[in-house]
Amino acid sequence: MEVILKQDVENLGLEFDVVNVKPGYARNYLIPKGFALLATPKNKAALEATLKEREAEEAAQIKTANDVVAKLKEVVVSIPAKVGAGDKLFGSVNNLDLAEALAKAGVNIDKKYIKIPGNTIKRLGKYSAKIRLHRTVEYDYAFDVVSDGIAAEE
Repeated sequence: MEVILKQDVENLGLEFDVVNVKPGYARNYLIPKGFALLATPKNKAALEATLKEREAEEAAQIKTANDVVAKLKEVVVSIPAKVGAGDKLFGSVNNLDLAEALAKAGVNIDKKYIKIPGNTIKRLGKYSAKIRLHRTVEYDYAFDVVSDGIAAEE
């Protein structure tokens, strides 16, 4: 079932995106909570009109998103984590940890715009996260998960 998002929905899409979801999710959650409306031809036409009105604002948002991407290209982040035997982590690293590490490096990005494949990282190594700053601006950000240097007691 196609719906038009009225606001950002984590792990689904951003405001004004047209997305396909299961009918039960749309009928029982998205539409009653006011997060989305059905993608009827009338609503799609209204969406197109709204997007045309917002072209200048959209251009400013795209420019801001591209500026953030330029900052991300300059920033290198290593997330320290407690390590057990081998390269397994105690706990895990997720999008919140990456958002906090980026904030310390001077780039503020809300965690809902960061998508890590598999949602969590449980081993040391090099990883990539997709950062979606706008409907048309996405960036694959590479980062490292490293040992914090404290040896774990077995």
